[in-house]
Amino acid sequence: MKTKRNYGFNDYFELFLYALAVICSIYFLIRGDMQRTLQPILIILVLTFIKVLINKSRIPISTGLRFSVLAFIFVTMFFANEFKGYSFIPYLDKIEHLSSGVILFYIGSLILELINKNETNKLNVKTIILFSLFFAIAMAGVWEIYEFTTDRLFGLRSQNNSLVDTMGDIICGSIGAIFTSIYAYKNFKVNFKVSSEVIGDSDNL
Repeated sequence: MKTKRNYGFNDYFELFLYALAVICSIYFLIRGDMQRTLQPILIILVLTFIKVLINKSRIPISTGLRFSVLAFIFVTMFFANEFKGYSFIPYLDKIEHLSSGVILFYIGSLILELINKNETNKLNVKTIILFSLFFAIAMAGVWEIYEFTTDRLFGLRSQNNSLVDTMGDIICGSIGAIFTSIYAYKNFKVNFKVSSEVIGDSDNL
């Protein structure tokens, strides 16, 4: 007998993003704005790809990580691009980098769990927190290396040829990771896996 699934906040949030994407696509299609018509379709593809990837790989995604990814998609793909948030929200780019630090911290925790599998609960709490924190900070730097490389190779202006912009992005990502590490450390409970302890219970899709 198939058990009835209990829907949580993330499930409804994801459904909201799907519905919003459909509404936006239809609305901008009627208005003749093809770029903003196709953007929601891309969002639907991204959401679907993530869902299929997680289901097929059976990666234990936590509630916190799933929410962070969905929120990041909403801010970057909907608010910033579809609704032109960059034009009226100062430092929106920095807000995105702050939230990316949160996601990268969660991903670091997940990677550590996958590497250690059933041995994660034997790791020291500080080891888990510090690994996730340093992973997030390192990835913030790697992203800026990627932007620098594409700017140089393809003549883009992702970094605006500015060291201040680059360092600001890294600092924002690091701050997001630091605050997440503090939250995670305070909510850490003994004798549970890192996916439950650090970033919430596993969120089945």
